[in-house]
Amino acid sequence: MKLGTVETDGTQRVAVALDDTRAVLLAPGTTVAGLIGDWAAARPAVELAAQAGAEEAVPVAGLSWLPPLPRPGKIICVALNNSANASRIISGPAHPATFGKPASSLLGHGRTIRLKKEFGRVHPEPELAVVIGTPPSNRGPSNKGGADIPLPEAMDHVFGYTIINDLTSPDMRTEDTFHYRAIHPAKDARPGEQGDGIEYVDTWVSYSGRYKGTDGFGPIGPWIVTADEIPDPHDLTVTCVHQGRVITEDSTANLTHKVAGVISFLSGYQTLEPGDIIAMGTALKASASGGAAVQNVNLTRLGGPIEVSISGIGTLSNPVEVP
Repeated sequence: MKLGTVETDGTQRVAVALDDTRAVLLAPGTTVAGLIGDWAAARPAVELAAQAGAEEAVPVAGLSWLPPLPRPGKIICVALNNSANASRIISGPAHPATFGKPASSLLGHGRTIRLKKEFGRVHPEPELAVVIGTPPSNRGPSNKGGADIPLPEAMDHVFGYTIINDLTSPDMRTEDTFHYRAIHPAKDARPGEQGDGIEYVDTWVSYSGRYKGTDGFGPIGPWIVTADEIPDPHDLTVTCVHQGRVITEDSTANLTHKVAGVISFLSGYQTLEPGDIIAMGTALKASASGGAAVQNVNLTRLGGPIEVSISGIGTLSNPVEVP
């Protein structure tokens, strides 16, 4: 099943896809977050409503899209999670490293990415995103997310999948990077020692609040596809198209850290809740048809549109307004 959120007459409505061209709108007041929170109970009603409303289906092409989950509790992004990065990483952890995006950065399919001169260079990052919740195959009690999830149980916490374009500004990253002398306890310091029992360590630290979290830096959707329709999330083709030119054509098979491992690892530090989103990392492989690195697609200078497609999920497309 495919679920999305649209806006009609100033009201948010849940859209349920009948096929690639038609969708049924559920009753006002229904939300995707609410459905995910108690999917075992909600699914039969959603299926019945979709069947009953088939004759009143609306064209997908005419819908005004919002993020499928307009206000998720958490958006966790896995950094440098593609095997193409391996040769470029000088040092780094063996476990998944993450950063967050605020819900205010999200942007619906078809909505305009509005860039400002002060954003500097902004490039796309096409990614598969995981939506936390009870899998549609689970007909029992809803799984409310969890902490310390064992690896063998991790996929039992995947409701579905969507597309996210993790827009990034390298220029703002440079502006928000500190090179400073961090204070550490001295190696020979004794427990409880006061005064000069410290040492200084040269450190580089960059903070992602602006360069990843600016408004509009998270186009997402249009659909969440339930997990039962994606047999293997590591066998999906990810394509990025800029102004009609294929830039990237990669596979989720190239993700260094896989979905189950990421969920299990993250849940040891952050309780995962229904509706949380995990962006799995950027598809990087250049297209065989003559693509380029996504980092070379400077949307601030070139404009759009920019599209991300993932097999089995759909296409996320956004126009770009340049300064």
